[in-house]
Amino acid sequence: MISKQSTQVAIIGAGPSGAIAAALLHQHNIDVIVVEKSTFPRFSIGESLLPACMEVIEKANMEVAVEAAGFQFKNGAAFHYDGQFSSFDFTDKYTAGAGTTFQVQRADFDKVLADQASEQGVEIRYQNNVTAINLANRPILTIEDQDNNPYLLEADFVLDASGFGRVLPRLLNLEVPSTLPPRKAIFTHINDNICAEHFDRSKILISIHPGNRQVWYWLIPFSNGTCSLGIVGEPEFFEQYPADNIDAIKQLVSEEANLNAILATAEYPNPSGEIMGYSANVTQLCSDKFALLGNAGEFLDPVFSSGVTIAMKSAEIAAELLVTKFAGESVDWQTEYTDELMKGVDAFRCYVEGWYSGDFQDVVLHQNPNPKVKQMICAILAGYAWDSNNPFVTEPERRLKTVVDLCR
Repeated sequence: MISKQSTQVAIIGAGPSGAIAAALLHQHNIDVIVVEKSTFPRFSIGESLLPACMEVIEKANMEVAVEAAGFQFKNGAAFHYDGQFSSFDFTDKYTAGAGTTFQVQRADFDKVLADQASEQGVEIRYQNNVTAINLANRPILTIEDQDNNPYLLEADFVLDASGFGRVLPRLLNLEVPSTLPPRKAIFTHINDNICAEHFDRSKILISIHPGNRQVWYWLIPFSNGTCSLGIVGEPEFFEQYPADNIDAIKQLVSEEANLNAILATAEYPNPSGEIMGYSANVTQLCSDKFALLGNAGEFLDPVFSSGVTIAMKSAEIAAELLVTKFAGESVDWQTEYTDELMKGVDAFRCYVEGWYSGDFQDVVLHQNPNPKVKQMICAILAGYAWDSNNPFVTEPERRLKTVVDLCR
């Protein structure tokens, strides 16, 4: 007979949103069990954090451990296209709050957060795989442990923090096509050997392909002399390049003059990764029995490094609502979770779409920006996409169109 266990909140996934949510709930003496399919450390992309993440990390009492981990300091973002350069200093932004953060190798970063949650008293069960869910009464998860033995975990509420695993969307048939076109990313970690004096390791560098503005590169420096290097484009674009992704990456780097100079002596000792059709959406983000956190619910695009920020924000909102729920008060999950979370997601979406149309590229590359406007845009690039005082959050389409017209 399969054993049945019980908890107040079951969390699927021990990545950033799962670890943060678990720690925040544990602070309020809410019983939490986290089930994680893999073991940590494990590789993940999404390596350039935004400053808005730091406030959530601080709330979860994890900031000391993160700051002590030796990650690469980050204070902004730099952009390049065909000889045009621009940069944003996240400390010079419209919204109050942290203006610096880190660029992280996610295997190490995610383990720091998960270990902190464990040290605070959260139970994390690694190599435990959720295979089914029953929402008929109290949610019941069917789980296989590390020895492939099944057991049941009953909970008052389930948080899906499984990221690209998207456990509940698959099991509950919630997945729908994204509103964004399918794109492909190829990437690797390199020994960068960068000695260019003008290169700033404290900023992510976003470069646009000189012959195709739909294609862009990320270069994320780490503190150990390595970088994450990736290229994003429509799948058909990559068909003209070598089938071996490392060879394709090298050829694409050679086509972008600034990157080619920066990475002139770079070494490529690591295997490549590839993801395609990564943008995702669902029919619903929550009910009175579950909520989807971060990438499990919706993933837009890696261009502005919004993934971890959305994941942490969703964890913060969900945890606050569960504290309210377990205090005996009513929660309107649609209004207080979905609608609130989507304010920031939709702001990010507007600028992602504007990036690929070329409109937002013209804005970020503009050589004589209005200082106040640049601060408002900088706040969004720093992750403060839920600041209702920022007109570029509350009216993203209209404001972007106005600025584009002015820039042109």
